[in-house]
Amino acid sequence: MIGASGPAARIGEPALRIDGPAKVSGAARYPADEPFAHAAYAVLVTSAIARGRILSIDLAQARGLEGVLDILTHENVGGEAKPPPPPGGHGEATTTLESDRIWHDGQIIAVVVAESLEAAEEAARRVRVAYASEAPSAGFDSPGAQIQLVKEAEPSHEDVRVGDPEGAFQTAPVKVEARYSTPIQHHNPMELFATTCAWEDARLTVLEPTQYVHGLRAALAMQLGLDPAKIRVVSKFVGGAFGSKGAPSSRTAWIAIAARRLRRPVKLVARRDQGFTIATHRAETRHHVKLAASRDGRLLAVVHEGQEVTSRPTPYNVSGNKTTAMLYGSPNIATKVEIVRADRNTPGFMRAPPETPYMFALESAMDELALALAIDPVQLRKLNDAAIEPVKRRPYTSRNLVACLERAAETFGWARRDPAPGSMRDGDWLIGWGCAAAAYPANIGAATARLRLSADGAARIELAAIDIGTGSYTILAQVAADRLGLPIDKIQVDIGDSDLPAAGLAAGSNHAAAISNVVARACETARMRIAAAATAPGTPFSGTDPAKLALRDGTLVGPDGRREPLGEALSRVSGGVLEIFQENNPAGAPSDGVRKVEHGQMAMARGSDLEDRAAYGFGAQFVEVRVHRRTAEIRVPRAVGAFAAGAILNPLTARSQLMGGMIWGISAALFEATEIDRRTARYVNTNLADYLTPVNADVGAVEVILVPETDRLCNPLGVKGVGELGIVGMNAAVANAVAHATGRRIRDLPIRIEQLL
Repeated sequence: MIGASGPAARIGEPALRIDGPAKVSGAARYPADEPFAHAAYAVLVTSAIARGRILSIDLAQARGLEGVLDILTHENVGGEAKPPPPPGGHGEATTTLESDRIWHDGQIIAVVVAESLEAAEEAARRVRVAYASEAPSAGFDSPGAQIQLVKEAEPSHEDVRVGDPEGAFQTAPVKVEARYSTPIQHHNPMELFATTCAWEDARLTVLEPTQYVHGLRAALAMQLGLDPAKIRVVSKFVGGAFGSKGAPSSRTAWIAIAARRLRRPVKLVARRDQGFTIATHRAETRHHVKLAASRDGRLLAVVHEGQEVTSRPTPYNVSGNKTTAMLYGSPNIATKVEIVRADRNTPGFMRAPPETPYMFALESAMDELALALAIDPVQLRKLNDAAIEPVKRRPYTSRNLVACLERAAETFGWARRDPAPGSMRDGDWLIGWGCAAAAYPANIGAATARLRLSADGAARIELAAIDIGTGSYTILAQVAADRLGLPIDKIQVDIGDSDLPAAGLAAGSNHAAAISNVVARACETARMRIAAAATAPGTPFSGTDPAKLALRDGTLVGPDGRREPLGEALSRVSGGVLEIFQENNPAGAPSDGVRKVEHGQMAMARGSDLEDRAAYGFGAQFVEVRVHRRTAEIRVPRAVGAFAAGAILNPLTARSQLMGGMIWGISAALFEATEIDRRTARYVNTNLADYLTPVNADVGAVEVILVPETDRLCNPLGVKGVGELGIVGMNAAVANAVAHATGRRIRDLPIRIEQLL
């Protein structure tokens, strides 16, 4: 539980993180930090092939080491757990110790447990495995890879078709057609993937960084055949996630089984390289985009076909065609998405999963169209701003894309841009300016919360929310302080525990909206209860309209200035302590959304899927690059992003999230790519030395502009998520800037020196 400190802070004020002191002092304990008496240590053994079967596992040398307690394989525990549900919940999961089948490189095939980490590591190295290897398919263009339309694998998938896009494209006076690609990318959070399991009688406690404690609990209960009430999942702090810790882990059940076999706690911290194969990643994608326009720049056709690589048994896909189809007004639109099944671990969610790869293709093509039309790229986007959503003709709850483009362009100094590619120079440096639009649906999930108000004027908020570094502790304290009229240092926040009221998945930029709205409702319920009691006959405010009572700094204040301490009012309500259990099932979510969340299922109202309206956040990215004319070295001295994302709960944490997204977008454009040996379907750069990410010297000035926006149609508080909006379009803005600097269009990410030489 985190107690707020510092001056009073309300919704929209820049409150410092209330968990900040614990994090910077080292007092904050992440799941692997929690001490357990008599804990044993686990190390994973992973497969050295990508496809085939295990013929035999020789454990003799490993078992002979001093301190080795147990070794789990498919031969001794294979029938004790089912596979977890795959990311996205469709198809079958790749198995681990359930059988001798090898689905992908780096698959978990054994768990070694010992008295010390060193003994477990050495024993793991001594496990000898014989395989019956088969030729694997690495991905695109590999023999044996299977291509399938997503709508055939998932009947609920929608490929968009409006008007006659093929005919419009053929007859249009100006058109562009191009193919783009994005690479495999892997999460590399600072906090490694870790699990600690401990049994007390028949009750299991799991400490694991996760984005959904109730979801992990439900999956684990299914895998082990347990009553979910017998499992507690705790994740108070998460050291980086953005999708990598969203799906149930394939390792958790085996650590739980190991702890049950040994009757003592077992702790696993997987190695960095193992994180590339035991967790999810961003799939590589290919795109075929066709844009047609009239000579004045009005779009006549938008065609976007995408392909994504996934694993053999699952149809997992992100299908970003929803966003690219609705971004601009066009009378003719067509999209299609295919999956390519290969011998790989299943991809998963990674910051703005659909929009990051798909918007790269669309926004690069828009830049190419602007050049073909000889129209300024910003003007082209403004010309094609959609008054209503163009696919299903729904009104937007709000749409401020043009305002974002104008604010960012003005701050960036876009008017000084020479449009001719290669025309802007500084000595040996070629200067390029590029832009792109950003969009992300405004989602909100069902949630529950408990509020306790005590006579001393303190409040405690309890719900199983998650803070993956986004500021959940702080914004919850702010919402409660705002709605209860209390100083923020009177608010206690307890989250990250499946024993608390369910609060849904911290993903899809829905969490801030979900948890802030349910806490606000709980506070409003408490205010009504207190006001009703305070205006009853015989009370100090007898006869006063309850709606005219105010709560300020722990005091009830009447319209005539009369005052009463909150504690005295509470003593009449419930003997000094008021407890509220609140549910919130937002419009557009399943009717049984609260029950679904309590059972660890998804229950979200997605801004892209609402029947009567479309709810999105919008933004604009502007980037300057410098490319050395001799060495092709690329530098990014500055970037400006402007974003309209509804009510901003805390501008400090929001700006931090948007800036982090922009930096990740630069990384996606110029640095990040997981390399794969296409002969063996094995990843080769599974470390932070070879998997490139930017450091401080790689990123210059990054400016975030928060464009004011009021939108009460997306949810009562008007909150739109910002965790993912900031990355969208950034890779395209960088690519567009490189094209402007050099005159060379690079359509395959990441952009590296060898592509420009």
